[in-house]
Amino acid sequence: MKNYLKYTIVLVLCLIFVGFNPYPIDGYSRTGIKRLLRIERIKSGEIKEANTLPVGAMKSYKDIQLNLLAKTKDSTAQFLIKDEKFNKEINGLFYGLDKSYSLSVLDISDINNIRYAARNETAGYQPGSVGKLAVLNGLFTQLAKIYPDSFDKRIELLKTKSVKAGLWGLTDEHTVPIFNIETNKLVKRQVVEADVFTLFEWADHMMSVSNNGAASIVWREVLLMAAFGKDYPTLTQEGVDAYFKNTPKKELTDLGNDVVNLPLRELGITFDEWRLGSFFTRGANNFIGNKDGSIGSPIGLMKFLVQLEQGKVVDEKSSLEMKRLMYMTDRRIRYAQSPALSNAAVYFKSGSLYKCDRSKGEACGKYMGNVQNFMNSVIIVEHPNNKKYMVVLMTNVLRKNSASDHMYLAGSIDKLINK
Repeated sequence: MKNYLKYTIVLVLCLIFVGFNPYPIDGYSRTGIKRLLRIERIKSGEIKEANTLPVGAMKSYKDIQLNLLAKTKDSTAQFLIKDEKFNKEINGLFYGLDKSYSLSVLDISDINNIRYAARNETAGYQPGSVGKLAVLNGLFTQLAKIYPDSFDKRIELLKTKSVKAGLWGLTDEHTVPIFNIETNKLVKRQVVEADVFTLFEWADHMMSVSNNGAASIVWREVLLMAAFGKDYPTLTQEGVDAYFKNTPKKELTDLGNDVVNLPLRELGITFDEWRLGSFFTRGANNFIGNKDGSIGSPIGLMKFLVQLEQGKVVDEKSSLEMKRLMYMTDRRIRYAQSPALSNAAVYFKSGSLYKCDRSKGEACGKYMGNVQNFMNSVIIVEHPNNKKYMVVLMTNVLRKNSASDHMYLAGSIDKLINK
């Protein structure tokens, strides 16, 4: 009875401490992200607050590992050969649905028997916020160029380098969490021009709550890293302002485009499989023009996930850190919200973009565009029973919020893989 009571108390404490945010629970000392300090203070009892998230959101950053390190010598193409039976089963889940549903699925539960399935996997979609993964890749690519021989210095720069939002952070309806370590107060609000956060915190805002302003700011810093190289760590705000004032917009546009797209090409992801052509905020457009448009496809995103799990995106340590950042979701939405995934660890990015033409007299609204209505989900799922798989689902279903479809398909795919 005593043991049972002890176990119950420990479990409740874990739920109170860990359930509030799904970032790796011991991440504050490593990253300096202030909202993580709030979790530590909830644990200690200094902050009296309890909240819960799924059990799968409780991993330590040390628990997060790459799943395909034993397959580093395998080419990406070797993973993307369809398993006839698995492919038929997966495609059976889409019976009656049109080609606006595209999918790529890789079951890596048994690395000696990897199974791949796909549906319209080469179709192109507006990637929306899943494009932020390309910005994240660009960030770690430039960090490796600044400090090629020290990953610790890369992490230290992310943790200590603070940058101001400026116009780049404007505007976005998504809020960011701002924790005052002196008063223990948490405020959630939109990014303003005067906001200053560390690179790690901006990256956290970009990934965990998908803030567009944060994404444009991180992208801006990637561009500056490329422009200034080893002088970037000591770059001042005055230096930044002078650079953007004195550099031709076309030159800035070309460099901005290169720093997020060339790393994708180095991974064998083609121009038509995944590219970014514009920043995420109107404020950024004051400095950077659009180029080539943005597109994403299930095959392009799956190539990224495979190489991430192999430790080939920049290098092994960078791949692992990016995967940890994908674990930093504020809450599970759309595909990741499926009850079937409650006990699973999920590494997730969602994106959407919709457009309405109200002159048609049709129902149209948020996430229910009648001209275009893109919704995309990119996810790595890891169950306690060692079932592990990756999914890229991209849809363009007009006049309907596809979040319920994504959640339904998540449950169906999970059931099929776990059967």
